[in-house]
Amino acid sequence: MTRVWLTEWEWACCGDAFTIGDEVDFGIETRTPPAALADMLGPELFAAVEAMESHHEEEFTDRVRGRVVAVHEVTRDVIERWSLRRPGHGAPPESIKAADGDEWAEVGREFGNGAFLARSPSRYMIEIEPVTNSARLTSAQGVRLRIDDDDEPLPRVEGTAVPPPEQRRRSLEGWLVDVEEHA
Repeated sequence: MTRVWLTEWEWACCGDAFTIGDEVDFGIETRTPPAALADMLGPELFAAVEAMESHHEEEFTDRVRGRVVAVHEVTRDVIERWSLRRPGHGAPPESIKAADGDEWAEVGREFGNGAFLARSPSRYMIEIEPVTNSARLTSAQGVRLRIDDDDEPLPRVEGTAVPPPEQRRRSLEGWLVDVEEHA
């Protein structure tokens, strides 16, 4: 059995859904995961990771192919702080829209084939700070079985003068997938 790390951001946009019992073919970026993953998972969980999957940067020749025998969702606590954009970070605090000539990143979602749904950028910045040693495993039936259905909506604060207070919440970071490899 091989335990493979799947990063949430990669699978949020384009990984195919799969469940326990399905056959998978993962491109392996590395069999020596970086220290940043150890910082996120903690030493005990990190020690169990045998490979890191990736499918965005290139076609990897190292592969893990086999049947999925277990999936573990990995979450951790984060502290979320909202603040008004500061000059030099998109706009002066009193502005609601970008000044002429300023380029703000659009807030939206890419749907593929050139389709993009967007709205005006927020006048707020969101800082998300991970909480050390808060990673937790939860058994799951698969990966990408639901998309955004259970995500907590971010508070709508555009019409208020004061950003919401700091809050602590759980954040999905990725999955540890146990694969029984083919001989």
